[in-house]
Amino acid sequence: MTSSAEHISERPEGPATADVGEVPARRGRVRARRAAVMAVPAAAVAAGLAILTAEGALGVQFAISGMPFTVTATELNGTGFAQFGGLDEMAEGSPNAGETGGQVLVVTSVIKNATLTKLCQSVDLGGTNLVIRAGGGAEKVRARDLTTDSTELSGDAAFRNIEIGNDASTLDKAGPLGRGPKGVFSQQSDTVRIAKLRQTNYATTAGVFKLPGLKLGFSGSGC
Repeated sequence: MTSSAEHISERPEGPATADVGEVPARRGRVRARRAAVMAVPAAAVAAGLAILTAEGALGVQFAISGMPFTVTATELNGTGFAQFGGLDEMAEGSPNAGETGGQVLVVTSVIKNATLTKLCQSVDLGGTNLVIRAGGGAEKVRARDLTTDSTELSGDAAFRNIEIGNDASTLDKAGPLGRGPKGVFSQQSDTVRIAKLRQTNYATTAGVFKLPGLKLGFSGSGC
């Protein structure tokens, strides 16, 4: 990845929070195994992925389809940020398993409160793309307890009061969903800003997701 990251050490004057409701319980379970876990270290979104070994790495807790989708935004701003390695698993017998055994190594990012400008999400259905767009006007997309499981993430990132190298089980800035398994490398910060955001995701969850100006349709090209 060729993006750049800025480490800002002073504390923010006061994070903005979205007016949103309570997060529902996450359902399902994932089979744990020993895996090489990817986690984003100091340069975070900018410099690349550090590969570590951990026992029982858990990603988002439902069976994924195994079809990656692209998410872009001109800007993401968030308060309460956490990031750690994870492992997502497809439903048993999924035709998308390929040679992976039905498992995908991911980087899990959790943001307590997030806003996104000009959000675009697309999935390739084989010759055509399902495209969702929102937040292109004056009102931005807003999410609470936003969790994404990604295999690729790029953009120009800046953090406030970042902590790097934590044990994922001890994270506290993003709330209960922002804690990962014991022994997994992680990082967290009070705030995060990413310009020119681009992700390849396998799963996204949110307690509340507000999409002003939502447009859904099919296109010959994705985001």
